[in-house]
Amino acid sequence: MLAELEDKAFMALVIGVSILFVWILWPFYGAVFWATALAILFMPIYRRLLRRLWRRPTLAALATLMIILVMVILPLAIIAALMVREAATTYQRVQAGELDFGRYFQQVFDAMPAWLAGLLDRFGLTELALIKVRLSAALTNSSRFLASQAFAIGQNALDFLAEFLVMIYLLFFLLRDGEELSERIKVAIPLQPERLSKLSSKFTAVLRATVKGTLIVAIIQGALGGVIFWILGIHAPILWAALMAVLSLLPAVGATVVWLPVAIYLLVTGSTWQGLLLIAWGVFVIGLIDNVLRPVLVGKEARMPDYVVLISTVGGIAMFGINGLVIGPVIAAMFIAVWDILYRSRTASKLDLTSP
Repeated sequence: MLAELEDKAFMALVIGVSILFVWILWPFYGAVFWATALAILFMPIYRRLLRRLWRRPTLAALATLMIILVMVILPLAIIAALMVREAATTYQRVQAGELDFGRYFQQVFDAMPAWLAGLLDRFGLTELALIKVRLSAALTNSSRFLASQAFAIGQNALDFLAEFLVMIYLLFFLLRDGEELSERIKVAIPLQPERLSKLSSKFTAVLRATVKGTLIVAIIQGALGGVIFWILGIHAPILWAALMAVLSLLPAVGATVVWLPVAIYLLVTGSTWQGLLLIAWGVFVIGLIDNVLRPVLVGKEARMPDYVVLISTVGGIAMFGINGLVIGPVIAAMFIAVWDILYRSRTASKLDLTSP
């Protein structure tokens, strides 16, 4: 009895101290999460380097870290800097009146055929002045938001640098000591080995699938969209590419929301071949990337229903900001995995009770 009481008291102490530790680390949760995610993704490369570098873990971890910096972090930093500059430039042009979104909408409306104008009238969409005001305000506010975010990034550069250094520092040790730490955690967690193994494999599979199969596909789609926008001479191609990449993460939305209205504008304003080229590129290049690459990178085991991905991604962004692009789907996948394990165990228990 006394031993059982001591075990419960010690477990309560473990939970309480763990909660306090998470609370202390919470200001750097993004750095901790991405260090963990990158360590899991690049662990196969670390293992190969470890075999080639005479089983020297410190040297292998440093080499893997350099690969991550050159292949992932440096290109993303350059793209982010260019995007911030284009966002600020776009906002300045809107403020100066050089970019008038209401005028662009007016040009599209004037070029519409009579049957389409009649269809819009049937749905009550012919109040042009009101639509122009709302559309112009929405696009202007979006540009203002991006510019303010760029200013905020500049103001909080010291905080960003601190989080970046924490991520790099932690990533090195997770690469070097991650496997040993993982085994210690598995032993300490009070779960059956079979359930723990399923949860661990599910977490790893979903994390890799989300980053490889979702983020990489979105980045490729955004890059392809940015390339065609640059070829066609559309203003701020990097900014549009970033927007297409973000929207490509959402199953029900996609990059079509960006390139299709631009293609329609080009068609109705006389730039026929540019509009047709953009439509062909969007359908046969950007669209096919999702159908070809995503199944290969994600795999069957880590796939989730599109509605779950959509809701968890949007909810993750609302709760965690940009980190929610990955955190949201991972939490959703773990939720599904836990309830699936519970369902299977309860089903097995009922079959055992009913069997003779």
